[in-house]
Amino acid sequence: MPEVSQDARKGLPVPVVTIKLPAAFHVLTGGQRQIPVEGDSIREVLVGLDRSCPGLLERIMGPEGSVRRYVNVYRNDSDIRDLNGLETKVENQDVVWIVPAVAGGSRMARA
Repeated sequence: MPEVSQDARKGLPVPVVTIKLPAAFHVLTGGQRQIPVEGDSIREVLVGLDRSCPGLLERIMGPEGSVRRYVNVYRNDSDIRDLNGLETKVENQDVVWIVPAVAGGSRMARA
């Protein structure tokens, strides 16, 4: 179980969350399915994830700094888009899920 670490700048505990990643990202994580990362918000956690696994952030966030449309990010069971977006606060032992959006299907031909 991840422990709370100390933020040297403030002397305050920094939450450690677990990020769970889909198979599509495993090539960038060396096969890891989950990674512990420190941060106070979703944005800080995602930046920390990119420090551990360079290249992940550009797949999750667009150049304008928001989560890409085809990626969903959840804090525990809540979509961050329904909370405070990237500024959503996290707590120790939260789980952040990165999930590619599922879309598509086929139109049935009309007879």
